[in-house]
Amino acid sequence: MQIGVDLGGTKIEAIALASDGDTLIRRRVATPRQDYGATITAISDLIKDIESELGIRGSVGIGIPGAFSAATGLVKNSNSTWLLDRPLDRDLAGLLERPLRITNDANCMTVSEASNGAAAGASVVFGVIIGTGVGGGIAINGRPHIGRNAIAGEWGHSSLPWPEPDEQAGNPCYCGKRDCVETFLSGPGLARDYAALSGIKTTAAEVAERAEASESKACLALERYENRLARGLAAVINVLDPDVIVLAGGVSNIERLYRNVPELLPRFVFSDQVTTPIVKATHGDSSGVFGAAQLWRPEELPQALADWR
Repeated sequence: MQIGVDLGGTKIEAIALASDGDTLIRRRVATPRQDYGATITAISDLIKDIESELGIRGSVGIGIPGAFSAATGLVKNSNSTWLLDRPLDRDLAGLLERPLRITNDANCMTVSEASNGAAAGASVVFGVIIGTGVGGGIAINGRPHIGRNAIAGEWGHSSLPWPEPDEQAGNPCYCGKRDCVETFLSGPGLARDYAALSGIKTTAAEVAERAEASESKACLALERYENRLARGLAAVINVLDPDVIVLAGGVSNIERLYRNVPELLPRFVFSDQVTTPIVKATHGDSSGVFGAAQLWRPEELPQALADWR
């Protein structure tokens, strides 16, 4: 049995998969925000409850917002700041008495979509999470590519490519830099741009609804957003040239993105043609938990347990 956990800023989701890939059970609980001890206890209790109910012990893979520092072994680059500088993998392995595999949540989403989702069968997949923040992950032949510094795919903390004069205003990012892709392309970034145009504070989802109703300022905000998304993804294509780009997260539910952004890519990609498909994640906000479960292959756990002991 493969157990996957998606640790989010507001919810923790767990899933158990049978050896044939069928879902045995799914559970969600609220994330104890700003409380590291309560967070690892919630994850451990969730897994133990699933195993108790099913009567089976499984492998455990976990997706987290952030990564592990090769220098310290502690969590880095997490917008769930109460995880920062913590030995999350060691603490959870101790509570669960087994080895774990933990990686970035965008990597988990990308693996899931590359395995049996919107990018199934593609060799190189770039996965994008556009929601409260902007994350990215890379899957090569169905496995996550982590990178030497454990930051592969983190396009959200690069500068917005080919900035316009009004895009150099010094928008602060939680990472300490300014004008990162995340500050423009996250849900709050879209909402902030709309507020600057209209004077109305609202959510990204509401901006999309207003654009569907042909409100002019909302339409303009989304046009600006689409142009920025095309520029950001063009820079990724110029470096990685993936077979497929998969979008997930709340902003990925704006359907017009899949019509308009591909048409803008040729302006920015260094190629005579651009055929890269941009598709919506099949598993929605559960892509991460499926991918976390798939960090282990079923046959790997017995030997891993033996080595760990």
